[in-house]
Amino acid sequence: MTTLQTTFCGVEFENPLILPSGIITEIPAHKKAEDAGAGGVTLKSFTVQPREGHPLPRIIKYDHGFLNSVGLRNAGIEKGKEAVKEYLLHAGVPTIVSVFATNVKDFVRLAETFAPLNPAMIELNLSCPNVEDEFGDPSGNTAESAGNAVKAVKKVAGAVPLIAKLSPNVASIADVAKSCEAAGADAISAINTVGPGMVIDIKTRKPVLGHLKGGVSGAGIFPVAVAKIYELYDAVKIPILGMGGVTSWQNAVEMMMAGASLVGVGSAVYSKGYVVFEEIKEGLTRYLEENGFNNINEVVGLAHNH
Repeated sequence: MTTLQTTFCGVEFENPLILPSGIITEIPAHKKAEDAGAGGVTLKSFTVQPREGHPLPRIIKYDHGFLNSVGLRNAGIEKGKEAVKEYLLHAGVPTIVSVFATNVKDFVRLAETFAPLNPAMIELNLSCPNVEDEFGDPSGNTAESAGNAVKAVKKVAGAVPLIAKLSPNVASIADVAKSCEAAGADAISAINTVGPGMVIDIKTRKPVLGHLKGGVSGAGIFPVAVAKIYELYDAVKIPILGMGGVTSWQNAVEMMMAGASLVGVGSAVYSKGYVVFEEIKEGLTRYLEENGFNNINEVVGLAHNH
């Protein structure tokens, strides 16, 4: 009998598929991913102050994926706390709260607010590329800054596991991950979007996105994600939530072989609909059966055994 069940940071998941942060904007709507078969969900990132986000259009499709410049649109910490509290009352799968800040003080305040609600985990978004123009480099662009944020939040997170979400747009993602691990991170999630990138409409002769540039996601970044996950698996001992362009069960297997214990499925929800979760689960189960595996965990890191 094969199983897709897995344990990550002491939290049990019925399957390894996670809805990443930012795919759904409204908090109650995350239930759609749960109902569609996702093993867990990560809520949209919260900031201390409410944010309207960037001008429309915020998300556009291109030949190999999407560009996103939502700009961390959210209700802020006060309304966010109530929305998360309400959502957790009815959540049927592990729910991860994502937070974003530009300084350690705000990261700590966000963690102090959400940790008492007892989410499955808290994800520190250290790597949002489409807000660089406003905030300068994201907090996770250096090993030192990422480590400082993790260390401070760890002190106030209590028993809630802490995930550090990392950007591929750095000199060494392994060095940043090692710093986060040393500072007390319980897991790494990677990768955030690549870029920022731009698409220009040759008829209007103008950039299509309202914010001009945005983070690149979707199938086009998948090989980049796999390479980064492979690198991270060799660099740290803590588990990895891998994401970036996963659209099929084959992609999920590949990412897990690279070293991911959980797999984020995000942009594929736009291109294929929520049915993608069941499609990938069916494919994973079939793959395990046909290849003599009993548990999905047996696939993790297999590409390193050579």
